[in-house]
Amino acid sequence: MNAFTVLFLLAVAVSFGVEWWLSRRQAAHVLAHRAAVPPAFRDSIDLEAHQKAADYTLDKNRLADIDRPIEVLILLLFTLGGGIEAIQGFWASFGLGPLATGIGAILTTLILMQLLGLPLGLYKTFVIEERYGFNRNTPKQFAKDLGLQLLLSLAIGTPILALILWVMDSVGAWWLLAWAILMGFSLLMSWAFPTFIAPLFNKFTPLQDAALKQRIETLLARCGFQSQGIFVMDGSRRSGHGNAYFTGMGNSKRIVFFDTLVDSLEHDELEAVLAHELGHFKHRHVFKMLGVSATVSLIGFALLGWLSGQEWFYAGLGVHTSSNAMALLLFMLVSPAFTLFLQPAMAYFQRRYEFEADDFAAGQTRPAHLISALVKLYRENASTLTPDPLYSAFHYSHPPAAIRIAHLAAKTG
Repeated sequence: MNAFTVLFLLAVAVSFGVEWWLSRRQAAHVLAHRAAVPPAFRDSIDLEAHQKAADYTLDKNRLADIDRPIEVLILLLFTLGGGIEAIQGFWASFGLGPLATGIGAILTTLILMQLLGLPLGLYKTFVIEERYGFNRNTPKQFAKDLGLQLLLSLAIGTPILALILWVMDSVGAWWLLAWAILMGFSLLMSWAFPTFIAPLFNKFTPLQDAALKQRIETLLARCGFQSQGIFVMDGSRRSGHGNAYFTGMGNSKRIVFFDTLVDSLEHDELEAVLAHELGHFKHRHVFKMLGVSATVSLIGFALLGWLSGQEWFYAGLGVHTSSNAMALLLFMLVSPAFTLFLQPAMAYFQRRYEFEADDFAAGQTRPAHLISALVKLYRENASTLTPDPLYSAFHYSHPPAAIRIAHLAAKTG
């Protein structure tokens, strides 16, 4: 056991301990406030809905508490337990060469880890989501989605992985070129996703409600936004949760409403929700987050470039045959244990962007309409109104309900 092994185990222990402690705080806070609806919501959410949201949150929290030690165990089995070493040896036995061996080892490891996490995914969908009336999925559809995701991952990911590994093996300052390839691929996927990939999983129908469509087009024109269309997605095919989002880049931008959202909100509320999404566009939040992601990934690739030449890095993680493929795989698997405390910083900026988008929506529509839309979404998605402040600081990309509603209510005067 070298010094890096000790550091890795310490990082895993600290990460696990912090997440467990935050989970306990969240459970205790939600349970302590289960008996009464927060004052700001007493006129809009009844006690039964509030308690349903609390119970739903607690059930998901318990499942996460089960999942967390299992993930740690799987990570340790694949690293210090010799799993990756065995998989690499298996592929090396075919004499396929370093590139093919590396691709096979990485893909096999990632697929096995996904399959090991499948039972809890099934439990979440067919037990917890079913218990609270959200699941519309079927075992057949679930299996079909899983198979299609795997095929797409292999079809799209394998060539990119091969290119990055080839660059790592052939170019001097490979980490810079590999980072550029990954960023280019991310931009390409942002453009291609709405047109070529999303329709493989869901049906997207042009918005049929003429009055709503006219209202939305007027808002888009007022905000200077152009898109390739306004679509309704059959989200109810798998889930009762509602949402809306922008997707795509350049001339592939489109606006998508879940059918569950269209069915539950009034026209003025849908307009307010869309105005919020337009606020993200106007403030260039997507590009700002892309810039942050690009910076973090560049630092990560630079660090990987250094670690790939250190024998202690491989040996410390249970791999005794060093290669760029093994360096990449190990880095992907263990880096989350060392980056836990980046989460609250990233979440802080995301929540700040949500406030900015809310402010924009309040300037384009009536704040009361966005408030009523959000309250309906909190109620119908069974989102807890009383999260633990510290837990939400780590894990919530959106401001907690009470804080967000109070922020909007201050603009109604």
